[in-house]
Amino acid sequence: MKIAVAGTGYVGLVAGVCFAEKGYDVTCVDVDEKKVDLMRRGISPIYEEGLEELMQKNNAEGTLHFTTDYKSAYRDADAIFIGVGTPEMPDGSANLSYIATVSRQIAETVEKDCLVVVKSTVPVGTNDKVEQFIKDFLVHHVKVEVASNPEFLAQGTAVHDTLHAARIIIGTESKEAEELLTRIYEPFGLPIVSVKRRSAEMIKYACNDFLALKISYMNDIANLCELVGADITDVAKGMSYDERIGARFLNAGIGFGGSCFPKDTKALKYLAREHGYQLKTVEACVDVNAVQKTRLFEKAKDRMITFSGLKVAVLGLTFKAGTDDLREAPSIDNLKLLLAAGADVYAYDPKGVERSEMIFPEGKVDNGTITYVPSVKEALDKANICFVFTEWPEIREVRPSEFKERMHTPLVYDGRNLYDLEEMKEAGVEYYSIGR
Repeated sequence: MKIAVAGTGYVGLVAGVCFAEKGYDVTCVDVDEKKVDLMRRGISPIYEEGLEELMQKNNAEGTLHFTTDYKSAYRDADAIFIGVGTPEMPDGSANLSYIATVSRQIAETVEKDCLVVVKSTVPVGTNDKVEQFIKDFLVHHVKVEVASNPEFLAQGTAVHDTLHAARIIIGTESKEAEELLTRIYEPFGLPIVSVKRRSAEMIKYACNDFLALKISYMNDIANLCELVGADITDVAKGMSYDERIGARFLNAGIGFGGSCFPKDTKALKYLAREHGYQLKTVEACVDVNAVQKTRLFEKAKDRMITFSGLKVAVLGLTFKAGTDDLREAPSIDNLKLLLAAGADVYAYDPKGVERSEMIFPEGKVDNGTITYVPSVKEALDKANICFVFTEWPEIREVRPSEFKERMHTPLVYDGRNLYDLEEMKEAGVEYYSIGR
């Protein structure tokens, strides 16, 4: 079976590589020739554990191909998976222009019956529109059906999440489409949940927004814990034993970021309002997260007279460990505030520096400066204050005594609750975290 994949971001590239790993003949399509050339040489444009190794393996075995020539990729494909971006618009709605472009390319190119599968996260009802749009522009007399197959991968574990998913969601409107998509996923040996297209689209939003709600709820409780003298880590531990709640997504911190939760909460909020309904829980989640991201900065601002001319160590730039993605990362909001306040920032991240430099070029930025350093040690040396934004192992493993020994003033604001309160106190570190 021949599979084509439109888009080589987190969704498209990981899906294409994993399909090739299961023995399919896969062609991934992207508009960027330089990016395609890198991938042909087995170099991944994104950092994701295990991805580059599988790319190289399947490139060598001849089951994985990369091209900018969408016509050759789509012409005789049995299934075409759409994994292009659906970025957030200013009003919170999803930008479907990339979906539309690929849909028209498919319509004007396919020369045999095929199944188009939308993996991109799209508003409920989009797949209906995609199917009609393709039919409107079909050039050849062929049958094209559209299915929904939302992804549930987490950045940092995307390859594992695809190959070992808890379930595969497929949304179809015909028995033929359901059978073909089920057959495609048969080699994965995973549970398949088959529903109607609109239900599949809603499942994606409902899952992501529920997890985002869980995070914002714990952050809200953490903020209250600080006021009443409770410890959010103790509270989370007690909650985790309740099977109705579960142990995951209970860690309080400085809010969620990335390409999914921020965008999907706003998109569902917009979708509800478009239909005359207000999702009060989701709207509250969005509001809590917006404030939570800069909570530590506000605490530090109350403690300091000024940030101007101070060396500020920033440990962690990406929105989470295990990825080089900075989209909606709390570090961005805080760096803007620190640099506007005249701070001299020394930032460390094992994978995120290159992407951070696209936003904050090294040197003079606003009223401050930013310098990227290759180690935690260099960030901390003679620093007046330290902010922790990402839970990388390299940052988690810093001993409390190192803050005391290396920093000019051992003043630490930890947005990930990485360090023990008593150990930091015993080491002589003035330590602030979330909800403790």
